[in-house]
Amino acid sequence: MVNRLAGERSPYLLQHADNPVDWYPWGEEAFAKARAEGKPILLSIGYAACHWCHVMERESFQNPEIAALMNEHFVNIKVDREERPDLDSLYMEAVQALTGRGGWPMTVFLTPEGKPFYGGTYFPPEPRYGLPSFPQVLQAVAEAYAQRPHEVAELAARMAALLSQGWAVGPDLRPLRQVVDEALARIHGEYDPRYGGFGGAPKFPQAMVLDFLLAFHVLRGDPLALQMAEHTLSEMARGGLWDHLGGGFHRYAVDEAWQVPHFEKMLYDNALLAQVYLHAYQVTGKPVYRQVVEGTLDFVLREMRSPEGGFYATLDADSEGEEGRFYTWTPDEVERSLGPDLARAFNAYYGVTARGNFEGRNVLHAPRHPDVVAHQLGLSPEALEEVLGEARARLLAAREARPRPARDEKVLAEWNGLMLRALAEAGAALDRADYLQAARAAAAFLLDRMVDSEGVLQRAYIGGEARLPGFLADYGAVADGLLALYAADFDLRWFRAAQRLAEAMVGLFWEEGEGFWDTGPHHERLVARPRTLQDNATPAGNSLAVRVLARLALYRGDERFSRIATEAARTTAPLASQYPLAFGHLLGSLFLLDGRALEIALVGEPEEEPFRALRRVVQGRFLPHAVVAAGRPGGPEAEAVPLLAGRSLVEGRPAAYLCRGFVCEAPITDAAALARALAE
Repeated sequence: MVNRLAGERSPYLLQHADNPVDWYPWGEEAFAKARAEGKPILLSIGYAACHWCHVMERESFQNPEIAALMNEHFVNIKVDREERPDLDSLYMEAVQALTGRGGWPMTVFLTPEGKPFYGGTYFPPEPRYGLPSFPQVLQAVAEAYAQRPHEVAELAARMAALLSQGWAVGPDLRPLRQVVDEALARIHGEYDPRYGGFGGAPKFPQAMVLDFLLAFHVLRGDPLALQMAEHTLSEMARGGLWDHLGGGFHRYAVDEAWQVPHFEKMLYDNALLAQVYLHAYQVTGKPVYRQVVEGTLDFVLREMRSPEGGFYATLDADSEGEEGRFYTWTPDEVERSLGPDLARAFNAYYGVTARGNFEGRNVLHAPRHPDVVAHQLGLSPEALEEVLGEARARLLAAREARPRPARDEKVLAEWNGLMLRALAEAGAALDRADYLQAARAAAAFLLDRMVDSEGVLQRAYIGGEARLPGFLADYGAVADGLLALYAADFDLRWFRAAQRLAEAMVGLFWEEGEGFWDTGPHHERLVARPRTLQDNATPAGNSLAVRVLARLALYRGDERFSRIATEAARTTAPLASQYPLAFGHLLGSLFLLDGRALEIALVGEPEEEPFRALRRVVQGRFLPHAVVAAGRPGGPEAEAVPLLAGRSLVEGRPAAYLCRGFVCEAPITDAAALARALAE
């Protein structure tokens, strides 16, 4: 037997289609039933790759007795958080206010009007981990709702008022330089000097904070910022967070040393981490960072790309009913694939032991420097790397024969925008034509298949259908990705599309005197209008909007976009300076607004080598405070991109114009001179 979720498109909802729970998708039918029967709503929110979501589904939602309790006392609604980030952020805020913690699976109890009055995350089927059992929770909530309705109504009203109140912060009028200085000091206070990263276990990659540190170093010459970023990036790449065989990153580490990950792979993590490792390579020139960038993007192209050009959302943490089974090894498995000699070297370097480091199996990691292992094995470092390369290739082939983790084949506009930016930047900086081609295909897919006939960007594309009006973060991420692609290949199609999305974004989500909201007029009205200011696993829509509008203001000399970006940034700046780990993307965008942003205009024939040399200098550097445009002298580009207006060749030679506030230095025609000017 199946329930109502069998007719849904979301892979997460379909995972619950055969539960004995009488699930409803989010919608008026469920709320009408709750009102008619006087029942509270049990709202369950999760996502397809979530390990503990699978655990709760297996333990509780497949249990006929627990399902009977749910069906008797509640109207049960299941939501995919990746499809509906508005519901997720709104009710997560409620759960955090009620319990002091959040996470997934998330369980929230609502009145028939949608007002939350109790909630939590994972509940076990019987009491353990210091948690009550799920049946105990169900019975207690049902009893309170039936016997103490006034108390429930009062609490629900207070929670609804709290959610409507939002962030009570005013604009920060300090110089933005002071805001980022204070943020850096607080980041240093959270830094883990032993293993890198910030805080203890569980430890998240914090890619946006690391990117801010690299930008701070580039623009201020701060060695501490670079040291924190490099140490963290190196430790993550050596640890189990990085997939040493197949490339790409897992979600987070359950320990402080980055050794054992939570095994799901998310498109957004790999997009953001590919960007920050690329920027680290541009800053330092260290080959290891380039290897991580290419390993990450090659993995994404191999395993997460749809035939139509978009990118799928996630790979599951579980396979064969076990978390991490696909990615972990025993010494016997390694030796069967490699033979004893290769296995000895591989196990020595990647820490494979009989005891293991994860439930009797081994997460591959590199705990020792390769020179130390090479000396132990009597090999040169070069010979060791050759041996390890052969071993990795053979083990990857062996791993491919295992049952694979499930893949959530939703294509999400927001996450694809993040990956579009990563591919575009890497394609230009590393001279990887395949990355640029993949970026162009993804951009075309987003514009051709995920924008409806009325010009409204859609959130999700599943099974050949684009659905759900896009949120602020969708518009911001896609526009940001398109601007990155324009800066990579200078095709005006991408610039014009980014402008259209930015204008629509302001029209839909900006409210004078209020700021940016997550939802617009195309979205249903909830118990409160969601507004996410802090950067979480992905950049907040507000942060993305600030960056897009700031960049377009520099390209166009647009005072309106500059004013909106500055207002949105200054309203959030007090929080960003006080809680910088939650505002990494916003902090990095402030360098575009502090009056020192750089405008670079390249003029010349794109196929001629002197022009290409100038272009390579610009695209090879990490310039977090800059925008770059390029075009032929007198071509249509000058009309479309005001930054190019009036630019000409210098004595018949291609030229680079470096400008601030549309005031330019003398044009530069020599690539070496341009490199020196940018370094200064």
